[in-house]
Amino acid sequence: MAQNSSGGQTQAEIGVIGGSGFYSFLDDVTEVTVDTPYGPPSDSLFLGEVSGRKVAFLPRHGRKHTLPPHKINYRANLWALASVGARQVLGPCAVGGLRAQYGPGTLLVPDQLVDRTKSRTQSYFDGEVRSDGQVPNVVHVTFADPYCPVGRKAAVDTARTTGWEAVDGGTLVVVEGPRFSTRAESLWHAAQGWSVVGMTGHPEAVLARELGLCYTSLTLVTDLDAGADTGEGVSHEEVLEVFAANVGRMRDVLFDVVGALPASGERDCLCVNSLGGQDPGIALP
Repeated sequence: MAQNSSGGQTQAEIGVIGGSGFYSFLDDVTEVTVDTPYGPPSDSLFLGEVSGRKVAFLPRHGRKHTLPPHKINYRANLWALASVGARQVLGPCAVGGLRAQYGPGTLLVPDQLVDRTKSRTQSYFDGEVRSDGQVPNVVHVTFADPYCPVGRKAAVDTARTTGWEAVDGGTLVVVEGPRFSTRAESLWHAAQGWSVVGMTGHPEAVLARELGLCYTSLTLVTDLDAGADTGEGVSHEEVLEVFAANVGRMRDVLFDVVGALPASGERDCLCVNSLGGQDPGIALP
């Protein structure tokens, strides 16, 4: 196997952060435990091959869905994927639609992000001493366009070839969770012109950018959020039902997107030189 930049083994070139439904049916999957300077990731990495590409799957909430969104170790998750060689990451997630036209079953590939979380550590470059004694510098990365433009195009184009007319662009607003929004919060989100609301996806995108990874979010609308619906509001059962009905479709699109992404060594996008020459002060994976 080739060596990655940190001296470890390159075992995957693409990472997928999602549930076990995305890899459980593969014939040959290797489970790998990864240690990081930020503690353990949500679960082991599950390595397999899709469309001739080596892929590392990571269950965002743990394989038994035991981690709520605000308790996920996002820094460890992205670091773990990068440490096995992943340089492009796909982050599917379930969201609520903030507009009536974005009803259940809509696939939206956002191009913008709004952070309304409260307690999540969202940088590797905080100037604090790590457990291994290394001290990162304070580094500021450009984040005007939070998602990889190449990955976004691949996702939209691929979905459309399967007959799933993906919405090209929109704003994902990420809330702390684990509760759903109040009707007033939902109406406010919609009034700002935002498209969908979820509890994951941030700080994944910014942590990926700090590591120079290409990150693409694919959001599956499972419900109309409270402000866009005249019913009694979102229920967990409703979300699970719609997600289960579409997980196979999402998996197929994800696997096709994996095959459509460029080779890691051929990346030529804003994500590659995200540090802009700034010294991170620590060895990056």
